[in-house]
Amino acid sequence: MAVASHRLYLPGSSSAHRVPAEVKIACAVLAVFAVVATPRELFWPFGCYALGLVVLWRWADIPLRWIAPRLLIELPFVVLAVLLPFAAGAPRTTFLGLSLSTTGLYAAWGIVAKGTIGVGVSLTLAATTNVRELPAGLTRLRVPGMIVTIVVLMLRYVDLLLEEAGRMRVARISRGDDPRTLRQAGATARGAGTLFLRSYERGERVHLAMLSRGFDGAVPDFGTQPATRTQWMLGCVPAVVAVCICVTAWVIR
Repeated sequence: MAVASHRLYLPGSSSAHRVPAEVKIACAVLAVFAVVATPRELFWPFGCYALGLVVLWRWADIPLRWIAPRLLIELPFVVLAVLLPFAAGAPRTTFLGLSLSTTGLYAAWGIVAKGTIGVGVSLTLAATTNVRELPAGLTRLRVPGMIVTIVVLMLRYVDLLLEEAGRMRVARISRGDDPRTLRQAGATARGAGTLFLRSYERGERVHLAMLSRGFDGAVPDFGTQPATRTQWMLGCVPAVVAVCICVTAWVIR
């Protein structure tokens, strides 16, 4: 089964691109857990995380102009965070004439800081890891084969489904429809149902085609080599640093 490069992958020849996928996946997951576990009342740990991400982007040759627009995916969570200082309860503080909840301010800061760093880590992983490397990496991390298959197929066909949804929208507009108006909500819902049915039928056809070509439930790894002990030690350095920052934050809290 051929797997094309995903749009989030940024081709390159940096050292980060050459690190085996399983090392990068494990490092990213461990780093995100460390960030989430960091107490939100402290500010300096998140500054260290952000600085580490910038250094990592520099090392991986990922330009900020590539990262910045993709960070906007967390915008809905930022909107939610902005409302928390007004919605949460006591104790309260006054800022620029506004009565704000102290608990809500800390909660908003935690959502924005942890969410931004988490998205940054995920984008770094996606930018330096080709989709072709994911099956072998997930398999070596003992991820169940069914989950590996679902993840790979999702990455392979999500862009195709988005393009099909775009074609359906263009077809509606060309027939005089305006999907932006509230009175077309019913037509939009029917269109979403049609897209779901098409996706389900396409998945059935793809699965049948895979079985007819000898698919046995294991996604091929395209000949990638497993990580060596040295690659594990060096590749997990960012995660170890993140864990150390988290532990230090709890100790001096």
